[in-house]
Amino acid sequence: MSASLTTTEGQVAFSAPNGGKPGITWYKIVGDLEKSSSPPLIALHGGPGAGHEYLTSLTDLVELRGIPVIYYDQAGCGRSTHYREKLGDDSFWTFDLFIAELDNLIDHLKLRQKGYHLLGQSWGGMLAGMYAARRPEGLSKLVISGGPANFPLFVECGRRQRAELPQEVREVLEQGDRDGKYDSPEYEKATAVFYAKHVCRIPMPAEVQQAFTNLQEDPTTYHTMQGPSEIVVTGNLKDWDGTEEAKKINVDTLLLNGRYDEVGDLCVEPWFRSIPKVKWVVLENASHMSHWEERERFMELVGTFVATY
Repeated sequence: MSASLTTTEGQVAFSAPNGGKPGITWYKIVGDLEKSSSPPLIALHGGPGAGHEYLTSLTDLVELRGIPVIYYDQAGCGRSTHYREKLGDDSFWTFDLFIAELDNLIDHLKLRQKGYHLLGQSWGGMLAGMYAARRPEGLSKLVISGGPANFPLFVECGRRQRAELPQEVREVLEQGDRDGKYDSPEYEKATAVFYAKHVCRIPMPAEVQQAFTNLQEDPTTYHTMQGPSEIVVTGNLKDWDGTEEAKKINVDTLLLNGRYDEVGDLCVEPWFRSIPKVKWVVLENASHMSHWEERERFMELVGTFVATY
């Protein structure tokens, strides 16, 4: 990141519904909200619980296009308030929680009149889609990158991709599924084979590695909503389908995924069918981390999309 870029860090009080304690949301703004003629782009990270760091390649948009980027750590991870005591609490870890947090941040930054764009990646794409479906004041454009529209279809994508792995890898994964032991060295090694094909196909940047570190340090949100890993889905999202809600999205929307993405075309296509004003681009040499794997192309697509009126 260029040393000349204006960077501001802060936190805003956030009372999570039924959180049982005071909370805060940590955020960082790269670029100048006051001087920029462009609405800022708010980045919604995945996981849930992965933290903002792995999205920081988006700072390219500040340098190349003058678009301010707002990062934040969602409730339960990073520098925002953690809720380890809420492990397994399906009534707490909901879309409504994260939508309330995003609303609170947008109001704190006084973006309703200036306007803003949303870019959600993975789980963040699901969240961004459901937020946009509520037609919030000030939302200008929406980008969903590697975000499934339907979780059962995401699970089916994973099943098909696992079937293409080498037999010895499949056998280790299947044994782990049978005995529920997902933390053995053998299982972790087999999972890494899947990740290298469908999550990040380049040497893993430190920022992406930080996402996995965040999930290891506090897996509360991830284990409750997703499950033990990207290929074992047992959490409260397992039956989620955003297809009908997506029909309410009334802003221009860009869908992105990688050709080898764990979020394959099968589970992106429902967004394309449901959102009225939508464009879909597949990045041919990428998997789930296309903002790193095809960084230049990704920034070109996003930058052009949000800058065009």
